[in-house]
Amino acid sequence: MNLQDIISKTIKDNNKPIGFDEFMNLALYHSEFGYYRSNKTLFGRHGDFITAPETSDLFGYTLARQCKQVLNSGDIIEFGAGSGVLAAQILFELGRLSSLPGKYYIIELSAQLKNKQMQNIKKVLPEIFNRVEWLTELPKDFKGVVIANEVLDAIPAKRITFSEGCFVELGVDFQNENFQWKKFTQPYVSTGTSLPDLIEEGYTTEINVQSIAWIKSLYDFISEGTVLLIDYGMDKSEYFHSQRNDGTLKCFFNHESSDDPFCNIGYQDITISVNFSDIAESAVDAGFEISGYCTQAMFLISLGIEKYLLDEKDNEIRSKLAQEVKQLVLPGAMGEVFKVMALSKKQSVKLDGFKEQDLINKL
Repeated sequence: MNLQDIISKTIKDNNKPIGFDEFMNLALYHSEFGYYRSNKTLFGRHGDFITAPETSDLFGYTLARQCKQVLNSGDIIEFGAGSGVLAAQILFELGRLSSLPGKYYIIELSAQLKNKQMQNIKKVLPEIFNRVEWLTELPKDFKGVVIANEVLDAIPAKRITFSEGCFVELGVDFQNENFQWKKFTQPYVSTGTSLPDLIEEGYTTEINVQSIAWIKSLYDFISEGTVLLIDYGMDKSEYFHSQRNDGTLKCFFNHESSDDPFCNIGYQDITISVNFSDIAESAVDAGFEISGYCTQAMFLISLGIEKYLLDEKDNEIRSKLAQEVKQLVLPGAMGEVFKVMALSKKQSVKLDGFKEQDLINKL
């Protein structure tokens, strides 16, 4: 039995369409065949997409500077650590800055990725590998920094469409051996998330209810600390723009993107852009303070990413680093599409990453 059979059987057993969030959850996280549980190479040039840490070590080094400012002998916890490259970068730089955390915890659902993380971190930092610990559940009374780089976009979301005067949920049906979109009959009722104001027939978008619950879970296990959310997304006015009338759903397979989640099931990534206004609202409702929100470019610039170029004496290496920095900060690359949001609990430090830009008022 393959993943297509498993999902189609779920629909048949349900005797009605399933929500897109349920489809996305099975496609990405099924215990045996889900995309993030597979043995496939997911990240980097030989995978399906490249993340910022895979682009340049300078991403993690610069992020480490923000961690240093708020660590105060606490720990770090990273959700979904990918290949482990970001953890290695942060630990390496914090070691260089004499600011290592007591522990660097990683929460990873995929056994395959966990093994890869272990190999990569141990290879690069054997002398401090014992500081890294993998958890299967959230810790209690955590103090320190929480990092979630490209985590929110992979949390399963619902799709809704405007039909005959109201929003209805777009489910997934299986007919004639094919998956297809199917409108639910009941109006969609928003729970803790915003909906577009200006709509017309057929307008489609995504609503991520699960991310709201995830933010609440962060607040509950942190006793004192800062959360750094790094992801591609936007504020709600841009997210719900009338021209974005087919939502933000994107699939990635071999560095090519599409908007078809019903092909390459289990072999392609499925993502939804982040509505940072919803995240901010849910964070404040949970008890967090929003400590900053800006583009990835301005976050890295505020933390002095260019200093790494100035400090490099080898012209050839400096030239290579300059190209990597461009990829991280230029608007046409990752610089403006990706945003950084900081949430704080019992932290009064003014974060260095938002010195040059803070777009909280846009939320």
